[in-house]
Amino acid sequence: MAGPVVDLRSDTVTRPTPGMREAMVGAEVGDDVLDHDPTTLALEEKVAALLGKERALFFPSGVQANQTALAIHGQAGSEVILEAGAHIFNYEEGAGAALSGLQLRPVATHDGLLTPDLVREAIRPSSPYVLSTCLIALENTHNGAGGKILPLETMRGIRGVAQEAGLPVHLDGARLWHACAETGSPPADYGCLADTVMVCLSKGLGAPVGSLLAGTSELMARAWRIRRRLGGGMRQSGFLAAAGIYALDHHLAHLGEDHARARELARGAGEIPGIQVVVPETNIVMLDFPDPVVSLDGILAALEAEGVLMVRFGPRRLRAVTHLDVDDAGITRALSVLARAMEEGS
Repeated sequence: MAGPVVDLRSDTVTRPTPGMREAMVGAEVGDDVLDHDPTTLALEEKVAALLGKERALFFPSGVQANQTALAIHGQAGSEVILEAGAHIFNYEEGAGAALSGLQLRPVATHDGLLTPDLVREAIRPSSPYVLSTCLIALENTHNGAGGKILPLETMRGIRGVAQEAGLPVHLDGARLWHACAETGSPPADYGCLADTVMVCLSKGLGAPVGSLLAGTSELMARAWRIRRRLGGGMRQSGFLAAAGIYALDHHLAHLGEDHARARELARGAGEIPGIQVVVPETNIVMLDFPDPVVSLDGILAALEAEGVLMVRFGPRRLRAVTHLDVDDAGITRALSVLARAMEEGS
């Protein structure tokens, strides 16, 4: 293997930068469960302000934050509307049903994006014979759809449908920062269209751990208790929160560079015979291999042998995600190794 590993499996694989490590070591801490950790509190206030919300809470993971949101909005035996490829539906271990007794109603789309009309059609009519809809859950950007951005105008329309039906909206914004970086819209523009918003610090921004859930003070008071019930009450969490503050202050402004590298990776991969590419909007690149003769396991093994890592994301699809630990040279090397793997494997 020549050169350092180019790890494109996810934007969660990043290592803290020297500056981030220094911020973590020097963080002022306290007991966050008893009387607030000062650094954690500063992070929560910072994110709440960015999202235009009254209060935010720091969570160990995005899954726990999402499931807390479902718990505060839903009632056991009711139904959550979401897109069929949504992270909450596919990658959270059936937690909505297991923890909160909620049924998830996936709505199939051709591009991963819900529309106001699709949501309106999915809302259950008031009847003693069918379960009731309790929540609409959106995802922005949409991981399964290749980091696709749900446009603000579409979100406004869905929010309008929800208000007509008297339903709350939760936004799984694990990569909302990427939508903002690409569109130029501030996070609060998206935040005002949902009752609760989850954002991650460990995807794209390079922090080692952490997500936040934001909403009204009343909702977050309820969320605090559910977080603790789920084992998410952390003590000297300021060491982790300091990494999040550093990420927001130093890494947020550079997400556009990851998008540019994703486009370059997509452009180069699309020129390799046998590969079809979904043009990325943000930092996720989906590579399709339509020829059944090509072994994706063989391609992955050949890539790994030369220090390039991707993941399988379907029967004939690989996923590559750009992030701050992959520079221009890493993209060039990944393309070179991918071309060689395809030539040898075909």
